[in-house]
Amino acid sequence: MTADSAPRSLAALLASARGSLAGAGIADAALDARLIVEHFSATSRAEAISAPERIIAAEVVAAIEAALARRIAGEPVHRILGFREFYGLRLALSAETLEPRPDTEVLVDALLPFLRDVAAREGACRIIDLGTGTGAIALTLLSEIPLATAVGVDLSEDALATARGNAERLGLGERFSVQNSDWFAEVHGKFHAIAANPPYIPTKDLLSLQREVRNFDPARALDGGADGLDAYRAIAKQAEIHLEPTGRVALEIGHTQKEAVTRLFEAAGYRAVEARSDLAGHDRVLVFQR
Repeated sequence: MTADSAPRSLAALLASARGSLAGAGIADAALDARLIVEHFSATSRAEAISAPERIIAAEVVAAIEAALARRIAGEPVHRILGFREFYGLRLALSAETLEPRPDTEVLVDALLPFLRDVAAREGACRIIDLGTGTGAIALTLLSEIPLATAVGVDLSEDALATARGNAERLGLGERFSVQNSDWFAEVHGKFHAIAANPPYIPTKDLLSLQREVRNFDPARALDGGADGLDAYRAIAKQAEIHLEPTGRVALEIGHTQKEAVTRLFEAAGYRAVEARSDLAGHDRVLVFQR
């Protein structure tokens, strides 16, 4: 506990946290400060308004100060909290998972109508999420489609344990299984949807990423090889034997990769059936069918 870790009012603590982060040049200082203070003090925005003079104990102040120091050193706020919200679901993070980000919700939106139709027509639908990480894509689809089942694939046992834990906490464990595999290498069966947010950053660009990404996201989940397309080549080459005849492949892409990824899949016998942009208007998701 530092010398400054005396009991403080909630209002004073929020103000000092904002000031510390803003003074360190942290973008979204006010939001990050609020998230940290609320999490460690178990308070809410409503309490900040209705009970600003509430006294926060010294040991809680110390925990908040330690979290602020981590944020100032570059650690993303959600890594400090240990979770992130995705499509309304709270997902635990671990060292070997990417933080699920709002842009990836576009991929979920692209698949949902198709998979709802499959489930209504066939009474079931089967999904595989390659490079599942936290399980964000698969678990969101399961939460939205009660008749669906999903397999989360990852090379990292840490990621698979995190995804499995998220599934259990969300009450989705009975419809979700995990598989340690290098893409399709250990996968069996056919699926109505193959989904992936694969690594797509060219190796040479990794060092130029924001420090929050470069230093804290797992490199294996970022590095897409020399041109950023290694994962797409592997998926395009192997997907056919695991895809139902009318199934779809939905992929997140880097914002400059639409044409290159489309060419790869067209060469493998697919046609693009949908392309979607992210919240900033950049190309972000492609959907293919045989």
